[in-house]
Amino acid sequence: MNTLSYSDAKPITPNFAQLIEKAAVLSPVIQEEIILQWFDDIENELQWQKTLEQPQPKLEQLALAALQQSHQGKTLKKGFDEI
Repeated sequence: MNTLSYSDAKPITPNFAQLIEKAAVLSPVIQEEIILQWFDDIENELQWQKTLEQPQPKLEQLALAALQQSHQGKTLKKGFDEI
């Protein structure tokens, strides 16, 4: 798990502060369960953001091929419920 320094921290929103206040009234056991879930969620979100920041050459290649097929009239216009 990565650790953040205080210089990396962003300002806490009012809703987040309210969430912490509400969680503080829970038992320590429940707080620890919530903390473990949050750590997992935060790590997953950071990994997801890192993944999205990476170049996606295969996806770009597929998108260009799809556009080319569309321009050549080789595609059909359909909605999601028609696929």
